Amino acid sequence: MRIIEYDAAYRQQVIDLILQIQNDEFRVGLSLAEQPDLLDVPSYYEKDGGAFLLALADGQVVGTLAFMNYGAGNAVLKKFFVRADYRGTGVGFALYQELMQRIGEGEYKRVLLDTPAVATKSHRFYERQGFKRVSKEAIPFDYVYPDRNSYLYLLELHGGAMRE
Repeated sequence: MRIIEYDAAYRQQVIDLILQIQNDEFRVGLSLAEQPDLLDVPSYYEKDGGAFLLALADGQVVGTLAFMNYGAGNAVLKKFFVRADYRGTGVGFALYQELMQRIGEGEYKRVLLDTPAVATKSHRFYERQGFKRVSKEAIPFDYVYPDRNSYLYLLELHGGAMRE
């Protein structure tokens, strides 16, 4: 397994992986039309210091993770998906570690994410990393997301917040 920056050659694999997990596994009901970021990753993620990472195994996308710079020390973690047969193998943690290293190199004070309420294993992962579940009203900046019974998590950065 290796982690690379987003490469458009993998665009369809990224789309297929994300839609399959969102809609077949978690039954969130998000269409590609509701996620224009997947059709133009560079414009959404690679500006202002953001990133979109891919985990590859045998030439196949087995995981994704991205973040967007929301300004004023705020980052939003997005599109954290690992193919079912690669969960528990360290792929997710490797993506998270790489992304958090990049966030740590910036002037970020907090990281926000939204995740489906049904993704209970993801919730435990985030909580082990120091994320705290918060209400929409507690978000310290404007953030719009497709609320499909989602939970919001916030990580206040105080340096070195990675735990396996």
